[in-house]
Amino acid sequence: MNGSPQKITTTQAVVIIVNYMLGAGILTLPRTTSKAVGTPDVWISIILSGLIIAGVGIVLVTLCRRFPGKTVFQFTREITGSWIAYILGFAMIMYFMVIAAFEIRVMAEVTGMYLLERTPTWAIIMVFMWIGIYMISGGLGVIVRVFEIILPITIIIFVIEILLSNQLFEIGNLRPVLGEGLMPVFKGLKPSLLSYTGYEVMLIMTAYMKNPKKSNMAMSWGIFITTAIYLITVVMVVGSLSLDGIKTRTWPTLDLVRSFEIQGLIFERFESLLLVIWIMQIFSTTAITHYCASVGIRDLFRSKKIKGIMYGLLPFIYVTAMMPKTVDDTFTLGDMLGNVSVILFAILPLVLLLLSLIRKKGGKHA
Repeated sequence: MNGSPQKITTTQAVVIIVNYMLGAGILTLPRTTSKAVGTPDVWISIILSGLIIAGVGIVLVTLCRRFPGKTVFQFTREITGSWIAYILGFAMIMYFMVIAAFEIRVMAEVTGMYLLERTPTWAIIMVFMWIGIYMISGGLGVIVRVFEIILPITIIIFVIEILLSNQLFEIGNLRPVLGEGLMPVFKGLKPSLLSYTGYEVMLIMTAYMKNPKKSNMAMSWGIFITTAIYLITVVMVVGSLSLDGIKTRTWPTLDLVRSFEIQGLIFERFESLLLVIWIMQIFSTTAITHYCASVGIRDLFRSKKIKGIMYGLLPFIYVTAMMPKTVDDTFTLGDMLGNVSVILFAILPLVLLLLSLIRKKGGKHA
């Protein structure tokens, strides 16, 4: 790790993982998974996906622990040699930059549709990009402190709002269980696995942990918390709107919160409150991916000045965010990123781990 004294605790690593995972995916997860499964067994796909991602995540941090104090951009060259390391590192940097652009575009779409109607998309994107660069230029310590404020607020308000929709919930919408066997459940694994994108942040964050030996624990808790939130969301959305009701909605989670009101409280309708906290959540995902891309360029090319890199990435992220013409184009970009993440962060870490063991590279901390 080059010249960065900032270290994070195990709890802060968990906060970063959860903040990264809870991006735009949760707003569309019930629809994408329900379409693929086609039966009320969506929740089983979510649980299975969580278990699979936990296994992949443990492999990933086991690889990182063999090279303490180094990010994936630094230790890959020890395993594969310089040229392959440059190719793989460049692919990861591109991934982080594009996912930052994707998240900020989704945020602009949702904001423009529900909060800032008739506001140009470019204006919304530019405002959030400049706020983001202001935050990440303060370094990892500042990012983590902001995340520690955002995450508890997000989880508490989100879970309360989802649970308040129980007046629409009908258990019959979740039956029958496994009525058509396990095959529909397996069909739902792909979209639900893609919603877990974010665990790969540990390829960088393990190098910054005060106690890297607890990276397994951080990964496990991060995935467990995310799975619990996904599970509650999918059960409540499917149970309240039904499978047929979900398939025709672009943002079913938001539609659920908009579909009820409670008299006598300070807020009778809750969608604006949910949007505000979820904009903060997507903003945090954009910020951490922008930071990871900057760290990647710094470590891959052995530079010492990261702030210039952060500012240099802004035009690329902006242009990429503006490329999708419609919401469907944006979703297509998201699907493409999900497929790339499977190759880069599910298959590649296992290959690198095996190579490091065969070639006896790295320490014996795994």
